[in-house]
Amino acid sequence: MKYRFFNLLLLLLFACSAAFGQNTSAAPAEKKILCTTFPIYQITRNVAQGRDAVDVQLMLPASLGCPHDYALTPQDMQKLAGADALAVNGLGLEEFLGAPVKKANPGIMIIDSSAGASNLLDYTEEEHHECEHEKDHDGKDEKEHAGHHAEHKHHHGGTNPHLFASPRMTAGLAMNIATGLSKADPEGEALYTKNAEAYAAKMNRLADEFAALGKKLQNNRIVTQHGVFDYLARDMGLEVVAVVEAHAGQEPSAAEILEIVETIRAKKAGAIFTEPQYPAKVGQTIAKETGIPTAVLDPVATGPENAPLDYYETVMHKNMETLGATLGTK
Repeated sequence: MKYRFFNLLLLLLFACSAAFGQNTSAAPAEKKILCTTFPIYQITRNVAQGRDAVDVQLMLPASLGCPHDYALTPQDMQKLAGADALAVNGLGLEEFLGAPVKKANPGIMIIDSSAGASNLLDYTEEEHHECEHEKDHDGKDEKEHAGHHAEHKHHHGGTNPHLFASPRMTAGLAMNIATGLSKADPEGEALYTKNAEAYAAKMNRLADEFAALGKKLQNNRIVTQHGVFDYLARDMGLEVVAVVEAHAGQEPSAAEILEIVETIRAKKAGAIFTEPQYPAKVGQTIAKETGIPTAVLDPVATGPENAPLDYYETVMHKNMETLGATLGTK
């Protein structure tokens, strides 16, 4: 009886020891990867799929679009504080990056998806705002036209950051993101590389489809909402003869609209393409004035909160259908 009791006690101690050992063994800490914009989030999800040790999250609202003038919120700062890495578009698209991010999380790793990208395009944005004339101490205008506001145009030359609207450029973004994820989570490097190569191949096939369509279009001269489609236009051999909004989200003045109308007529543009992220009214008005068709192209700058992994391809194929139907094919 004592012998049986002794054996039972040993078994109990062994079980407790095993359980204790399991509970105290340190499991790999999950890496939190934060993404600034919806396009970068979708690419990162595709590259990281199958890796349970990472949690990919979107920082900005999926419905926001390009965050040209975005300001970080306290909620954003909280997300940044708890993240191991931040995947960004780069090239100046996220103007809020810099000191606020480092303040929220000094040790955060920045994964710049555009790092080392080649064949970049430049563009110029005209920012229009009203500047009040300087006044003297008596509150009177020192300039000749007292009490009036003067409109000034400021030309901002720089690199076009909208790489994500081109499947060809998106392939490169995926490979850069894989490199960044591998630094943040070295054990997942093989998976990230495999996923990125597969996704890049898919993007390049999609780009080939766009290029083939570009050769069939009856008219390759277009007007776009703003500079988001410049890279895709280059891929397809399209010529963007004018943009509705030189600065994204800022409607053109009457004089600028007149200039766009004259350009459309001189260049014999085939269509005006607006974006679902911006109001289409001005583009539609210009199209009516010039007698050319208008349609919507989606750069996939936004999307549903729980978008499927192939959402980009689905929208881009819809864009191909729209381009062919609007511009006509040979």
